Parts: sequence; C-alpha cells; structure tokens
Amino acid sequence: MIALIDYGAGNLHSVEKALRFVGADVRRFVSGDGLEEADAAVLPGVGAFDDCIHALNRQALLEATARFIRSGKPFLGICVGYQALFERSEEFNSCAAGLGVFRGSVVRFSGKDGLKVPQIGWNQIEMAKTDCPLFRGVPDKSYVYFVHSFHPQPEDDSIVATRTEYGERFASAVWHENVYATQFHPEKSQRVGLQILRNFINLAEQPPAGS
Repeated sequence: MIALIDYGAGNLHSVEKALRFVGADVRRFVSGDGLEEADAAVLPGVGAFDDCIHALNRQALLEATARFIRSGKPFLGICVGYQALFERSEEFNSCAAGLGVFRGSVVRFSGKDGLKVPQIGWNQIEMAKTDCPLFRGVPDKSYVYFVHSFHPQPEDDSIVATRTEYGERFASAVWHENVYATQFHPEKSQRVGLQILRNFINLAEQPPAGS
C-alpha cells in the first residue's frame, strides 16, 4: 500500500490517478494515524513552502512523515514535497523550518538570460547517479515537466540524482538511501513519468534490507 500524504496539495488527485494507473494500491492520509503501516509514502506538492509545512503541522503529518522516512521505507517527494525535505526556504522570507532530511536551502531562480520565472514546461534531466533505482529504464536527457520558481540547493552534492539547466544548473532530483525526490512532476511527464512512478512502486514491493 502506497500512502499519499494529503495536506490539500493541488496536484494530489493527478498523482493519485497516475499511481493507480501504474498499479499502485493507494490510500490517502489526512493525518499521521496509521501512516507507519504503509509500504511506501509519497508527499506531493504545489504552491508555497510555508503553506506546505504549516498544513503538514496542523494535520499532525509533519512528525509522522519524519518518522516514516526514518523507518527506511521508500519515500518520494514531488515538487514542494521535494523542497520540504530541506532545512529552509528563501520563498517569501519563509520562517518555517523544513523537515531537514537534507542540508541546504530552497532558492529562487536568478532569471538569468532573460528566462521567465517560474519555469513552466518541458526540460531535460541529466543523470548524475546512473544507479538510482528511481530512473531505471529512463534514458539520459529525457524530458520531464516542471512548474516552479524555486529549487533546492543541496549542501551534499552526492545526493544529486539528476541535474537540469534553466539559466543555471540545479538539482532536479535527489536520492539518498530510502528517500527519493523530484522537482519535476512525474504525474505530468507522460511515459517517462509513469516509468518513474512504476519504479517507485517496485521499490515498495521489495522486502526491506536484512529481512
């Protein structure tokens, strides 16, 4: 069973639909009760970093999400759900602390070369960690769909799974142990995105290490 962490994110329905399309048994969680029973969890998100963190906190999902990540089960963050894994954000002078799973800040695009901010549309991902299980069967330089003005800057370069160029090179996906996260939207990325979600489900179906 895949837990879909429901704090009111606008893309939740499309994420749920895509997960079900590739064969997942999906259950929405509007509080932390029973979250630990899931085989894997997905934290979707669109909008502002602070709104995400505050909503998770109000619904007793923030600490439950942190506990789930510590359990070692597969976890996927999408867009703002990716940004929430970091310590802090510069968005609107944010005062909310992120989950702090990864060290680093969420920063705004510089808008160099006259590029529009937010980035909206298709862009390529360059594989930085070719052994990342989330990207099995996904060719290098594949196109995926982005909608964002901010992106994380990880302090630890070793967690970067893919990079993307948009006036500057940024970490478009990360991976460390059981935690995977993408700045782009797999649920909007057609065949490539469905392959990524299928790979995540396969991770959830594998027995835990050491079992």
